[in-house]
Amino acid sequence: MLILIPVEGTDEKLAKITTLAGRKHWAVVDFDEGEVRKVTFHDDRMETGYDFIDFIILENKFENYLDFMEEGIMVLVRRQEETIEELVEAFKFKELDEAGI
Repeated sequence: MLILIPVEGTDEKLAKITTLAGRKHWAVVDFDEGEVRKVTFHDDRMETGYDFIDFIILENKFENYLDFMEEGIMVLVRRQEETIEELVEAFKFKELDEAGI
């Protein structure tokens, strides 16, 4: 499954989640069988090369997430996690909040 995260940098270990407005890049995490297969970074989320993204993790519940939901992407919101590694760990253990209407 693929997880999309708006981030402020392109270093897999140091990049931190940011708001959609503050986003400089998109991190796409290929997550399968409980582990990260690959992390790639993109300037435009429509040019990731993937047909379908399963999840997006957002900075906060006040982000504009309706477009993602309309595309069939499940929207999750971080609690206190910041780095990609922390976010993936929280995802793995179902410790992220669901965005709801």
